[in-house]
Amino acid sequence: MSQFDLIIRGGTVVRPESERVEDIGVSEGKISALATNLSGAARREIDATGLHVFPGLIDAHVHFNEPGRASWEGIKTGSRALAAGGGTLFFDMPLNAHPPTCDGKSFDLKLAAARRSSLTDFAFWGGLVPRNLERLEELAARGVIGFKAFMSDSGIEDFSRADERTLREGMKRAAKLGLPVAVHAESESLTKKLAAARMAAGKVSVRDYLKSRPIRAELEAIRRAIEIAGETKCALHVVHVSSGGGIALIAAAKKSGVNVSCETCPHYLTLTGEDMEKLGAVAKCAPPLRHKKIQTELWQRLFAGEIDTIGSDHSPSPPEMKSGKNFFKVWGGISGGQYTLPLLFEGRSKKNFSLPQIANVTSLNVAERFRLPETKGRIAVGADADLALVDLGQRFTVRANDLLYRHQQSPYVGRTLTGRVVQTILRGKPIFKDGKIIAIHRGQLIKPV
Repeated sequence: MSQFDLIIRGGTVVRPESERVEDIGVSEGKISALATNLSGAARREIDATGLHVFPGLIDAHVHFNEPGRASWEGIKTGSRALAAGGGTLFFDMPLNAHPPTCDGKSFDLKLAAARRSSLTDFAFWGGLVPRNLERLEELAARGVIGFKAFMSDSGIEDFSRADERTLREGMKRAAKLGLPVAVHAESESLTKKLAAARMAAGKVSVRDYLKSRPIRAELEAIRRAIEIAGETKCALHVVHVSSGGGIALIAAAKKSGVNVSCETCPHYLTLTGEDMEKLGAVAKCAPPLRHKKIQTELWQRLFAGEIDTIGSDHSPSPPEMKSGKNFFKVWGGISGGQYTLPLLFEGRSKKNFSLPQIANVTSLNVAERFRLPETKGRIAVGADADLALVDLGQRFTVRANDLLYRHQQSPYVGRTLTGRVVQTILRGKPIFKDGKIIAIHRGQLIKPV
């Protein structure tokens, strides 16, 4: 009789503080043993010799746009792309769904969609908009991971910007509910003024767009969000910070006692404003890509441990929404959720960026910040066997045909990366292997505890 359902043998297991060759025993979907030369029999074995075993990636920032806008992506295609990149759990943002996830009814619609088609586990952000302050409690009761607010125009008509009164009152209520508020931090007044002036003058190029969203717009909004979070005692999470200066503000606020964390994204670490000018709308995002010097400062903050989490901010659209002469009007969003880990592996060639650090910002820190069950985000006895097996020696070039998104477009097409995900395992069951999805939907709703 088998002692284990699965044994993964000979892989280099990446832990929060170390990496070492170990065998992993799995029973009933959970890690039941970790040891060198693990004894015992199993129904199945995986030879992971030469591979690194990471905790399954947790992407806390995706836009899968369902229900209502599945033609942009959809949970089925989005979760499969995530699995191909070593992901086992995503947090879907509220705004691109139609209706947006701003009350209990809309949450229920999204939950039904995810249960029908998600390959991986999932969690949901609730919205924080001027019209739904009375709905935050019912969203919390259903299990949202937190509330998302935009301090500038979201680009979605039915997801309004949170003005200062809404943000303050929303943070007060979120604090009472014990949930964080995530903010898109850019100054609406500044970005609106700069964009309007350029468009009025007929200046609508990529460079004009870049100039309309300067770093000071990000810094101004981060400062204000930190002030309100400090006043209300709310846990604040600043998403997609694009500059070292923004990270510095957050690090200083932490030291002063504000409960604040931050995220950056692979595109800010690997692409620049110059890349946006070359690639065009496929690389448009907000905040926009920055100059190389700013990117270097961001890496330095990451090395210093001042960036808590990394999320893809995967925000796709149909190709026709990425075309047009007016760069202000084309859809802003980068398709990147399939390649977070390989993009971060590029940082290994830089000083002081280890594999445990990568595992922490993509898994453990996410689980801890958002109070996930202790079974998530780590490789430990008792944890769910959510794992990504990676060949760090493989170099590959991203091809459009390799993308599992609904629309095969990405600024990373043509880029050569090192470190291919060869297998992804969810609760002890393989869901992706050697370039192919090998399972049907298996995802479950994950709630904060």
